[in-house]
Amino acid sequence: MSKAISVRSLRELGPLHQGRRTVQPAGREIRAFYERAAEKLRYDLLTFSPGQCGCIAEAMGEAVRRCGYTCYAAAAMPDHVHVLIRKHRDRGETMIENLQNASRDLLRERGHRDEEHPVWGGPGWVVFLETPADVRRVIRYVEQNPVKIGWPVQNWIWVTEYDGWLPGLSPHRRDPRNRKRPR
Repeated sequence: MSKAISVRSLRELGPLHQGRRTVQPAGREIRAFYERAAEKLRYDLLTFSPGQCGCIAEAMGEAVRRCGYTCYAAAAMPDHVHVLIRKHRDRGETMIENLQNASRDLLRERGHRDEEHPVWGGPGWVVFLETPADVRRVIRYVEQNPVKIGWPVQNWIWVTEYDGWLPGLSPHRRDPRNRKRPR
């Protein structure tokens, strides 16, 4: 999320790239990058265990309930989290901040993270989806994330089944964009 690389040793890792690359590097390239980067970081590179991911999900579920969000998909991974939330009175950035704060606080309260060590690497990304088909595609992507690394599917009680809702598009209107596609 940085705009510039101010630490000389980190500049050696390569140029700064904002957002997601059109063509993603191979997994071996990413792993090699992380190995080189780990030697140069101020803090140890920490990942979340399956139990810590459960703690993150518990905190996010409480934040979803407390803030009145409708969440259609969520996955807590060893090094990131995916959450698909319906449009709400809160801005996307505020929703991310609420989820990050709740999960950071619970991880620290339970002794999974030191008070001095950052938990999240930045403010996250807000992406807007345009059609029910896009929402369903992203739901499938989020649900499959844990499976791709050999973890079981994550079913959180605070995740709501998608009903075809989009702003300005009634889920009951006869619109071809609203048709449910098989999963």
